[in-house]
Amino acid sequence: MTRKQNKVKIIPLGGLMEVGKNMTVIEYKDEIIVIDCGLSFPENEMLGIDIVIPDFSYLTKNHDKIKGIILTHGHEDHIGAIPYILKKIDAPIYGTRFTLGLVSHKLKENRINNAVLHEVSAGSTIKVGAFKIDYIRVTHSIPDSCALAIHTPIGTIFHSGDFKIDHTPIDGELMDFHSIAEIGSKGCLLMLAESTNVEREGYTKSEKVVGKTFDEIFLNAQENRIIVATFSSNIHRIQQVINVAHKYDRKIAISGRSMINGMNVALANGYLTIPDNMLIDINEINKYSKDEIVIITTGSQGEPMSALSRIAAAEHRKIEVGLGDTVVISAHPIPGNEKAISKVVNRLFERGANIVYNSQSDIHVSGHARREELKFIHRLVKPKFFMPVHGEYRHLYLHGELAVELGMDPDNIFIMRNGGVLELSRNDCQITGQVPSGNLLVDGLGVGDVGNIVLRDRKHLSEDGLMVVVLNLSKEDGTIISEPDIISRGFVYVREAEELMEEAREIVKKTVARSRERNNREWSYIKTSIKEELKSYLFQKTKRNPMILPIIMEV
Repeated sequence: MTRKQNKVKIIPLGGLMEVGKNMTVIEYKDEIIVIDCGLSFPENEMLGIDIVIPDFSYLTKNHDKIKGIILTHGHEDHIGAIPYILKKIDAPIYGTRFTLGLVSHKLKENRINNAVLHEVSAGSTIKVGAFKIDYIRVTHSIPDSCALAIHTPIGTIFHSGDFKIDHTPIDGELMDFHSIAEIGSKGCLLMLAESTNVEREGYTKSEKVVGKTFDEIFLNAQENRIIVATFSSNIHRIQQVINVAHKYDRKIAISGRSMINGMNVALANGYLTIPDNMLIDINEINKYSKDEIVIITTGSQGEPMSALSRIAAAEHRKIEVGLGDTVVISAHPIPGNEKAISKVVNRLFERGANIVYNSQSDIHVSGHARREELKFIHRLVKPKFFMPVHGEYRHLYLHGELAVELGMDPDNIFIMRNGGVLELSRNDCQITGQVPSGNLLVDGLGVGDVGNIVLRDRKHLSEDGLMVVVLNLSKEDGTIISEPDIISRGFVYVREAEELMEEAREIVKKTVARSRERNNREWSYIKTSIKEELKSYLFQKTKRNPMILPIIMEV
């Protein structure tokens, strides 16, 4: 057996130098397992894009080696890409009950019926190819979250998943410190640990803190209707809203498709408890007085089509916010969403509602570990090598520095980029290469068919508009048969720019005439000439650069 065969490759395809679309490949000989398959949401310049998933061409190329997809938990940045990957790759999926409940619903929506799902309980061990994998319970902002101890033929790799240390979790399921400590005592070759909150000192607050805040809000709004917006996956938060609503004798109504789906999965699998006769249909809310109702809804990130955004814009068919209503936004803004949330908050204030959001009270706590919690995990696991994951460059760098503070050799810490290949042996670890990586942009039913050139064109159109020039040329001699037709979209209003349009037509006619003089009747040459002449003229007159699209027809 050669030395190369004794090495394990760790290849991150997403989740590094970014927050979201987490996906990591672990490869030994001719066997691959994939840890998580997440998505991220488009940045502002990705015009018209719905979601972003990792470039998984490496997996497509090596599809016959893939033994399984191993999921740590059910957040979109860990499971959202699964339907797109399963359309190209046939691989079994392993995850806990709630995680697979969310995956099943996602597969059903995408009409994927042949997926093989294996339910795994926290505390159990599975065998996938050459890998033996322990599922270890951790606390996070979604039920059934797990870390993974991946036992390979050369040693153990510990993957933290997303976690925080919460000694008073809502569901009473404590993080399994014993199993994590056991990994450290037996020897951990490599640790991959999340870095999202590494910039924050101290410890993340317990989810129970939010329950106390809810109690105060409900106490102070006893005569008003209450609307709570939160993440549909945060079942523990939703349970706390239900608990407090029950205490104050209020009915619960649900708005928002993802909220309904998430709660249905949680109820069906026993992760959510609602007292009998407490849940009512959204169509029945007007049968009750305002002080008898709590509405749980989506839209905590200001998403344009979410229930809360439609409520704020007075476009929701069932819910109308009025004077005295209390609206609770129980979530931190995801970076980039601040403006959208601010818009929703302002509109709600305009309608006379009382708004409670994160800048004012403990209405949200993070699901991610801060520095002291990360230090604790490092001390328990005591890895020989360390690769920080789940974060932008500064997060990964600071997490590496934290490991050095704890006494780790800087040469044993690897700040990776997506696509990098980390080769691991019993005594050595080094970055050895690169595989294809990056973003696949999903626009409607198209996956990866929108690239940089299309995005550049969309940006151009959004900033400067479009001018279409339609020409009818004679087949015999290439002369213009009729007046050029010029159409403007998003550039100028034609009726108010007749002089500009007339001058543009003259330029087109002169350009075609010059082409004839040079005896060049190639369409590509004529189109390029028209573009260049019009571009120069329009910029001189308007200081704008619209996209110019000449269309030539021979008659």
